Amino acid sequence: MHNHFFAFFSRMKYINRWALMRNTRDDNLSQHSHEVAAIAHALAVIGNKRLQKNYNCERAALLGLYHDMPEILTGDIPTPVKYFNKEIVAAYKAVEKAAAEKLLLTLPPDIREEYAPILTKEGNDSEIWELVHSADKLSALIKCVEERGAGNSEFKKAEQSLRGFIETRGCPEASIFVGEFLKSYELTLDQLN
Repeated sequence: MHNHFFAFFSRMKYINRWALMRNTRDDNLSQHSHEVAAIAHALAVIGNKRLQKNYNCERAALLGLYHDMPEILTGDIPTPVKYFNKEIVAAYKAVEKAAAEKLLLTLPPDIREEYAPILTKEGNDSEIWELVHSADKLSALIKCVEERGAGNSEFKKAEQSLRGFIETRGCPEASIFVGEFLKSYELTLDQLN
């Protein structure tokens, strides 16, 4: 029997992000998921070390890695479209859930239950999913900062919106990340050295 789950997973590199905007550098779902996993892990570490939380850091990284996997089947829907109104949000959530369930069926039955809460975002991970959601927004903000640094003003409004979202989100870990790490994304390699 052939199980296609990881072949699907490897196709994340073909899903481009930010399709409605002019990009100086292409960004794909695989790169984004990798970055979200790293940032989610960092947010969990920050929470544990600085805010006396008790996050499972490895779980945060894992959820970040798979957080957008249903987009392999749905594609990346631009944020202004995805959140245009309540009906579109509800419809997209239904499509995303159907995609997650279809992907789960590509796993052998004996390991499917391990992946179900990761793809369906159900289970006991709500606190960590909040970190992953903040990491997702931070990854998008980083993209905006990098595009601005490359002279692309196309991302100016998105950057302002994402900064506002993070400031009002109530995720102290994300605020700490912005305060301590975001400015470095504006530097060149020589400046970082």
